[in-house]
Amino acid sequence: MLARDILSDAGLHADICVDLNDLLRQIDRGAAVAIVTEESLRGHDTRTIAEWVASQPPWSDFPFIFLTEHGGGIERNPEAAQLTATFGNVSFLERPFHPTTLVSVVRNNMRGRHRQYECRRLNEELETRVQSRTAELAEANGQLLAQIEERERMEKTMRQMQRLEAVGQLTSGVAHDFNNLLTVVLGNIAFLERALANAGLDGKIEQRVGYMRAAAERGAKLTDQLLSFSRRQRLEPKTLDLNEAVAGMQELMESTIGGTVRISTTLARDLWPALVDPTQIELAVLNLAINARDAMDVGGTLDVSTANVKLGAPQHPEEPAAGEYVEICVRDDGSGMSDEVRTKAFEPFFTTKDIGKGSGLGLSQVLGFAKQSGGGVRIQSKPGDGTAISIFLPRANPEAALAQIPAAPLAPAANTDATVLVVDDDGAVRDVTAATLKEIGYRVLEADSGAGALDIIGRGAIPDLMVIDFAMPGMSGAELARRVKDDHPAMPLLFVTGFADRTLLAGINEAQIIGKPFVTAELSEKVRLALNSPPR
Repeated sequence: MLARDILSDAGLHADICVDLNDLLRQIDRGAAVAIVTEESLRGHDTRTIAEWVASQPPWSDFPFIFLTEHGGGIERNPEAAQLTATFGNVSFLERPFHPTTLVSVVRNNMRGRHRQYECRRLNEELETRVQSRTAELAEANGQLLAQIEERERMEKTMRQMQRLEAVGQLTSGVAHDFNNLLTVVLGNIAFLERALANAGLDGKIEQRVGYMRAAAERGAKLTDQLLSFSRRQRLEPKTLDLNEAVAGMQELMESTIGGTVRISTTLARDLWPALVDPTQIELAVLNLAINARDAMDVGGTLDVSTANVKLGAPQHPEEPAAGEYVEICVRDDGSGMSDEVRTKAFEPFFTTKDIGKGSGLGLSQVLGFAKQSGGGVRIQSKPGDGTAISIFLPRANPEAALAQIPAAPLAPAANTDATVLVVDDDGAVRDVTAATLKEIGYRVLEADSGAGALDIIGRGAIPDLMVIDFAMPGMSGAELARRVKDDHPAMPLLFVTGFADRTLLAGINEAQIIGKPFVTAELSEKVRLALNSPPR
């Protein structure tokens, strides 16, 4: 009671506890310091309060002030050591004491307790900051990892795009050279066939020449597929309803694939019109359908569907840029593709079919056509879960009426007295072309370069028609044509090409182009039309 009164006079609030359990309750309520008389502990079990002292959190060291009769020295108060071991943070005040001493000791211990609370607050604040900063670092690290993964994905996509582009350039060059060779082969086969017919020979020789023609024509088809992959084929895009196109192909697919596969169609309502070459999209879908058939067992199901789609950024190099497209999808329930097969699926000559059952150009041809059309392709497949291959084609503007080239009227017979100047850097191709024209009845001049052609014209030998190889070293066919037109604007021109960029041929009428390899009838008709067409 005396101690409480002294503290009350000093402005300090104090409560009296009747026992140790009451003391613990007051400490839990927020007491800052405990004043304990020495005799209040005698005969009482202190284990509960000792356990509480031992279980304090790291920041807490509750202060106890013991009022003793013999001070805190061990020599005078043997119990002091035991009290210190049990209660930890203890101060001893020997009775009788001066009131000022009691107030001073209590205030010092209260300041110490308040500092503990402040340390706890600062520690909790520090922990909160550490947790917040750790979360920020974790988020930043997650973003960095996501950026690294995105960069690696983009680099992988870029490498694959560069690889496909390099393969495309290579196949384009190979196809051009093959077309030159096949022009020579097919041209000379035509001469042999006519010679054999004139000589009245048939039988084995005629049959072997037929084999030669069939093999050369198959080679021409392969080079056309290579040009398709390398995006060098000439397309004629038109506004097309893909639902009508798929419906019109139903019978063709059934007859081509056979009765071992069930064919279904899922056609979208209100389908947007697509801008695409009608013939090439039919070939592409047929290609995919044949691949699907080969991937399925007897009794499999093939579904051809259409849809309007809005695509985001591409995830693979074969996919189109973001935008609105019309999708045509060929889906099967066959064996599916592994990730390794999927990454190589568009490479020319890559195939999982048995030897002799596929050239490996089907999907590469589809990709080349889709990319050249302004769209792309997507493969969704898992081993054992079938494959879905989607072709995305640009949406056509329904308001824009595409100009259609009117059918050319039947041209009158050609003037076989006309002079034709053949310009080609390949001597064998030039020789076959010239010989074919001579056989038809034209007079023929020959030049092995653009400069040589200009030299012939400069000497006054003005031809009635020029047949020009489009891709020549030095002066290209396009440059030669421009220079000839400067002086002879009415000169009819016919371009012969094994390949050429679509952009370079964009301003040239289809009637002025003949592709290698060509046959005699095609060359004769193109020359006749060119000679009888009005000046351009």
